[in-house]
Amino acid sequence: MSLYRIRTVSELTGVSSATLRAWERRYGIPSPSRTPSAYRLYSDDDVALIMKMRDLVKGGMAPAEAGKHLLTEPKDGVSQPAANGVHLENDPYTAACDRIVEATRRFDPDTLEDEVSKTLTLGPAVSIFERTIGPALTRIGDMWHAGAITVAQEHLASNVLGGTLIHLLRLAQPADATRRIALACFADEDHVLGLYGVGLRFTSWGYRTLMLGARTPPPAIARVVDSLAPDVVGLSVSIPPPPPRARELVDAYADACRTTAWVVGGEGAEGMRAWIEDRGGICVGKDLAASRQTIERLVASKRRRPARKD
Repeated sequence: MSLYRIRTVSELTGVSSATLRAWERRYGIPSPSRTPSAYRLYSDDDVALIMKMRDLVKGGMAPAEAGKHLLTEPKDGVSQPAANGVHLENDPYTAACDRIVEATRRFDPDTLEDEVSKTLTLGPAVSIFERTIGPALTRIGDMWHAGAITVAQEHLASNVLGGTLIHLLRLAQPADATRRIALACFADEDHVLGLYGVGLRFTSWGYRTLMLGARTPPPAIARVVDSLAPDVVGLSVSIPPPPPRARELVDAYADACRTTAWVVGGEGAEGMRAWIEDRGGICVGKDLAASRQTIERLVASKRRRPARKD
């Protein structure tokens, strides 16, 4: 288990050291251990709790209410299912997801718009995506693949939900961010909605997001790196290209990123892991949150490294 000093936790979460001390003193969020010299040592669980607290406060919840909520919620942060699969308590995120899927199934655009609008009041933007909009998109996609809904229904839902994600990402941008991430899909990739979820996760980590979108070729990434100097480049691929093309693109993106940290995620990333890691990138697959510490270490090492002079 990793342990962090307060300055490191402040850098990881974007929460000032003074605020961390105040939350601990007033609300018991978190309760770090201490060294013999009384220095605070924060665990990974402490860092995760701080990020939840930060997201709730950013979403408009009073710190005292957020602290009380976090101290009383189940450890996994979601309602617990009973043995028969029925939730013991109504999870508003899951309920909203169910209503969005049902409105899509009924092909009811007015109700769909209304239900999606209501999600904006549920909590922090990243939670809205990860617990409501993201699962709804997955379920709607599965329904379309199974022939349970038509392509018209799937497109309607994707457009409504996609517009909401664009709005959420714009609202979630941290005004005081000192780091930036450029996000783009692979050159042959059209599936862009998941990339907005990635953007929301990085904004919750204190990054300002530059969204480039679908089908972004390596030369465009090189231009962004040279002109805007992001701290990290994030690339998404849902459907992996055939091997020769995949290796060619990985090499081209690695060259385009130069000394900038870069990560590749999405369902299609795993098949390219060896090539990505061979060129100094990070393959996060579908579990971005689990790779946070690796990403932060790489970004920090790149920042310390002086730029090469040609």
